[in-house]
Amino acid sequence: MKKNVLSSKFFLTNVPEAISFVWLQWRSQKLPLAIFVALCLNLLIAPIVYAAGDGTLERLSAWAIGVLGFITLAIILYLSVVVFQPERF
Repeated sequence: MKKNVLSSKFFLTNVPEAISFVWLQWRSQKLPLAIFVALCLNLLIAPIVYAAGDGTLERLSAWAIGVLGFITLAIILYLSVVVFQPERF
């Protein structure tokens, strides 16, 4: 019985409900949403890095380089905000 209830939550008919739930909760839970967005953007970056490696990189390495690139970009943005708006911190 419980299995049917859980499986019904993940049908495609509940996509609008899921989107509205994420939209309402994004202010209180920023970290999971940021990680999700970074991983989705990594879907675009990893194949480019893999192709630029001319076959010398493994797929896992390409994903790791993409994630490190996003982390570096996030740190740069954070430090820029800290430098230019120190009164917020």
